[in-house]
Amino acid sequence: MNRDTTTSPTADWGQLLWDPLRLSAMASEYAVDAWQRSILYADVLRQHGNQYQAHLRERVPNVLDFEAELVLSGLDLPRPVNYGLARIVPGAGTPVDPAKRPFVVVDPRAGHGPGIAGFKPDSEIGAAMKAGHPCYFVGFLPDPVPGQTVEDVMRAEAAFVRKVGELHPGNGKPVVIGNCQAGWQVLMTAAVWPELFGPIIVAGAPVSYWAGDNPMRYGGGLTGGSWLTALTSDIGAGRFDGAWLVQNFEHLDPANTLWKKQYHLYANIDTEADRYLRFEKYWGGYVFLNDVEMQYIVDNLFIGNKLSTAQLVTSDGVRIDLRNIRSPIVVFCSYGDNITPPGQALGWITDLYRDKDDLVAHDQTIVYATHDSIGHLGIFVSASVGRKEHRKFAAHIDIIDLLPSGIYRAEVEDRPDGVPAGELDDAEYLMRIRGSSLEEIRQIVRPDPASDRRFAAAARLSEINLALYRNTLQPWIRAISTPWSARWLQALHPLRVRFEWWSDQHPLAVPVAAAAAQIRKERAPAAADNPFLLAQERLSETIVQALDQFRDQRDALQGRLFELIFGSLLLQSLAGQTLYQPQPPRTHPGDSPEHRAFLAGELARLEADLDRGGLAEAVIRGLFFVLKTRGEADCRHFRHAWELLQPRLDRPDLGVPDLARFRELVRRQGLLVWRDGEAALAAIPRLLADTPPDIIHRASDIIAGLVELAGSLSAQEQASLRRVLDLFARAAQVATVAAAPAASVPVTPAHAPSVPAKVGKAATAKAASAAKHAPRPGTAQTRKRGTKAGAAVPSGTAGEPATRPGPSGSPGRPGKKAAGKKGTRP
Repeated sequence: MNRDTTTSPTADWGQLLWDPLRLSAMASEYAVDAWQRSILYADVLRQHGNQYQAHLRERVPNVLDFEAELVLSGLDLPRPVNYGLARIVPGAGTPVDPAKRPFVVVDPRAGHGPGIAGFKPDSEIGAAMKAGHPCYFVGFLPDPVPGQTVEDVMRAEAAFVRKVGELHPGNGKPVVIGNCQAGWQVLMTAAVWPELFGPIIVAGAPVSYWAGDNPMRYGGGLTGGSWLTALTSDIGAGRFDGAWLVQNFEHLDPANTLWKKQYHLYANIDTEADRYLRFEKYWGGYVFLNDVEMQYIVDNLFIGNKLSTAQLVTSDGVRIDLRNIRSPIVVFCSYGDNITPPGQALGWITDLYRDKDDLVAHDQTIVYATHDSIGHLGIFVSASVGRKEHRKFAAHIDIIDLLPSGIYRAEVEDRPDGVPAGELDDAEYLMRIRGSSLEEIRQIVRPDPASDRRFAAAARLSEINLALYRNTLQPWIRAISTPWSARWLQALHPLRVRFEWWSDQHPLAVPVAAAAAQIRKERAPAAADNPFLLAQERLSETIVQALDQFRDQRDALQGRLFELIFGSLLLQSLAGQTLYQPQPPRTHPGDSPEHRAFLAGELARLEADLDRGGLAEAVIRGLFFVLKTRGEADCRHFRHAWELLQPRLDRPDLGVPDLARFRELVRRQGLLVWRDGEAALAAIPRLLADTPPDIIHRASDIIAGLVELAGSLSAQEQASLRRVLDLFARAAQVATVAAAPAASVPVTPAHAPSVPAKVGKAATAKAASAAKHAPRPGTAQTRKRGTKAGAAVPSGTAGEPATRPGPSGSPGRPGKKAAGKKGTRP
């Protein structure tokens, strides 16, 4: 029985004291219920211990809810690692579209075992498969390969992504999802091998560890730095026990660790056992890291924070600069995440980029989404998030891949009232994407140079203490540490003991299991309004409040101590900082002369691209110019535009051969319009110089039709549409004259149509009629240039007659005489 006693009425203890018989009955009822729940609770913990032991004996332990088959083992790579690539086998109810781009989900190796991304049907893997995408999973074994490094894991991940791309040629580059620790590792890999990756989604990934307000970031400084990491690895005989990482997470919320999680199971023992055991199978599945792996992570990412400032270099001299990533990066984080708050997830953007010119010059697209309340693990496994954010990301990943350079914010909301379900690809939710800025990111991250100086001092002190430990204590610790002693220390870890001491191996396990089986047959739960049950709930709430107050005071004290110690001018001076140093402790990676030269070269290439291209560039440039002031668009607009554009992607008359080139074309033209819209617009006639007039007219219709999908236009957008259509009409007029220089056809100036406030079919028709003021060549003249009369973009089937239909499919009107011959308008 699952009771919600928080809504039960408060018992009238005054009346009960005058009714001792009723009070005695309720006390007896509660006592029986509490005793039964205690036995059932103990039995669930017994099952918990058995599950832990069985999980350890598995060859490839994981918590995936999907069937998977191994594709490539990291043990077979030239530099072997304990990772592997598996294909998720689609179930009977989730058919996969082989034409869609594949998804690769990488799980974090942060103390727990693999599988959290596919822990439930409504998870990241489930969302990708429901959208019809082939799905792959990157997991790992509990024990690392001796000598394995972070760089080796990067090379393995690159090999996995390359393999998936080879298995799905022509489907687009794989989408890669990196969760938590896997997020920064995926970004590192993509920065070194950017050509392998499609869009990247990082969820709850702490890329900029100094940013945000997470109290965990003070731990490294207050314990003296990473020497403690080296000590832990040494007493583990060269392996770092992931249980220590999990214990750090547990310390963040003592109320949940010490009381809420266990009390919730005890209070709802009739319904919560299965959910509790499933989650604890993941939470208690501890894994190991090599000492060199863990030391690299702590020194360079957590304490050093070197990834977000492009200070890391591979063993073969390649700088790991996240600005090298050419794929769109989707960052998903939550304000309810006490492990990776939004500041840590987004801080790398403000670390790397100073202004929008810097970001656009690197041709990088960043989309971020924030959740108000979901916790860290909920980002990966929450059913509500799986049905909402991850489902929309999967459904619109191809649209995200087309976004031009810049920063965007994605917001997923319930379907608004008045929007028919048929208008959406997902009847429940609507995703909006709007332009954002570095200023908006800074408001979330709140960069603080004074705080950075404190963390820089802590990083320097960590280096000193680590060197002292290595030169003094480490040789002795390693001499007395053996695999045998390491195994005993691991078994005695506080988090492991709770699994080890209570299982079927305990002598009392058999009678407890028998008593629990009998109780389930004779269960007698107390009534929801039992006053003793209500008192139990009040006591639980009091304990939680006390532990929360302890946590808040502890975190505040740690923050003040960190500021006091590492904000000291003496300590900062010893760390090599001057009192009035002109630059911040984290030197911006764009300050080098090489980077300034790179930016200048990129801007020069942009200027050269203004006059480079043809019809496809002109159409997309015109669309961007009309809608450049629009703040946002939702998934309906993207879907309609995609449906209109996709059939034309392989049209040779539009000059767009495939999706890959189309993506580059869209991103480049959007960048040009964003950089200098007026110059980009003025170059459109030059782009259309070699295009036949009938094709130009049809392209004008396409622009008007796509603008119609955007809904009501502002006055500025109406004026921009008139300017664009006028340029196309004039270009068609010039092309007509060039096609028939000897023809005695009167040439009249073209006029752009007036665009109503609400663009509909009438606006499209007016857009098409703008071209009618310009004379068009007859069939004979068109053939003289070697162009077929029916070369226009088809509105119906191939081989249509050489008449130009109107925007609603109406037949064209016969053309004027050209060179003394009758013809039809193409």
